[in-house]
Amino acid sequence: MKLRLAELTAADARAALAGRPVILLPLGSHEDQGPVAPMGDYLSAERIGELIAARACAEGVPALLAPALAFGAADYFGSVPGGLALSPATFRAVLADLFACLLRHGLDRLILLNGHGGNAAPIHEATLALRRQHGVVAPSLQLWRIAALLQAERDGEAASRSSGHGADPLGSIARHLFPDWVRPDLAAAPAPPGRMLGLPVCGFGTIRFETIEIGVPVELDLIAPSGATADPALCSAATGAALVERLVWLGARFVRHFAEQTS
Repeated sequence: MKLRLAELTAADARAALAGRPVILLPLGSHEDQGPVAPMGDYLSAERIGELIAARACAEGVPALLAPALAFGAADYFGSVPGGLALSPATFRAVLADLFACLLRHGLDRLILLNGHGGNAAPIHEATLALRRQHGVVAPSLQLWRIAALLQAERDGEAASRSSGHGADPLGSIARHLFPDWVRPDLAAAPAPPGRMLGLPVCGFGTIRFETIEIGVPVELDLIAPSGATADPALCSAATGAALVERLVWLGARFVRHFAEQTS
């Protein structure tokens, strides 16, 4: 059975879409993921979406995977070569156009599978507009945030040591899904962050002043000069396999719940 909208012929689509399946829309980014993982984290979001669709269909809930939106909303990564991003306004507009195309054909059961933190705010704005204008609720699963919580439940304190940009959870997930594309030989302890206004950078968009954090317009070159905020050597394919299995299990359960609530 075809799970991807892109693989359907026009005749396939007329038959499959007439049943008002749940449409999964994977979102991600194309940015620096540290020295080990491939830049296109949208690939992981897309693959997990395909696995969720497959499991949902196997359990009797029709679901199809839309093509992934490969470019995320620009946030902290513009200083790193190779990144491709959309402005938040453009990202919102693209989502609005995609929603309009789907709604035109009665496809109003939409779930977003988000693989980039910078997408969260424009996703909220776009889906809020969708609800106000059309009464359609399109939930968004923040994949890597969910994966980080699952890893913390599974590994406890050990998870905190490997958790960070350029490392877990996405580093382990990439090792599991795309083992031929990762470069574990390049793994190294992260370089210390830079400074702005004579103060140390302490996070994504913050510097530390005495006991408080202050927001500043920093990018990745100061946040994580090596591209990672945790050690990617601590990632593993085994951890990635466990996280993907849990994400798929939870995702398929939510698809079923969503389908029942929107029938």
